[in-house]
Amino acid sequence: MIIRARFLMTALLLACAATSQSGCFWIMAQGPNLGPLAFPVPVPVGMQKSKEDKFWNYERYERAPVLGPIPAGGPCEAIDEPSDDEVMRALEKARPVQGNWPFLYEIQRNHVRITKVKIADYIDPPRHYPLAGPAQHHHAQYKCTIYYQEVKRIGWPVPHTLVDEDTQEVVYIDHNHLHMVGDVDTGSDANF
Repeated sequence: MIIRARFLMTALLLACAATSQSGCFWIMAQGPNLGPLAFPVPVPVGMQKSKEDKFWNYERYERAPVLGPIPAGGPCEAIDEPSDDEVMRALEKARPVQGNWPFLYEIQRNHVRITKVKIADYIDPPRHYPLAGPAQHHHAQYKCTIYYQEVKRIGWPVPHTLVDEDTQEVVYIDHNHLHMVGDVDTGSDANF
């Protein structure tokens, strides 16, 4: 009986020492802590991917920049066309492939080829925009045609594969931004 009690006390002492030294024990933590909310909570992969994609689109493609003024006699054409990543993300938003059921229903896009054609490029007259000041709105619209091979694998009730060799989708992408107008103070101290 004494040996058993001694063993239990030693095990309890070692358990307390191990948990207090691991850095994850919230009761013995010094300073501010989150209490029981400090434990990690599993997040589904689909939810995490959708949040990452939403942030990626916001960071790269959903904000309209305010550029410097257009120089007199300079080019007034939009310089950048949509990237392949932007086109594929727009296609994914229109016709999603992700979220398939593995081994039950899967879709793949193979041999992708993208053509981009500028269909409009024009600048609005100057006007006052809140938080930006006097500016001109520059519109650039592109028609992007995506050619690909679509493979659908269906695993239930009868496993089979459907291959569409000549699939094409059209996505329209707008690249809009503002150009400052008038005597613009860009913040630089260069005097010419």
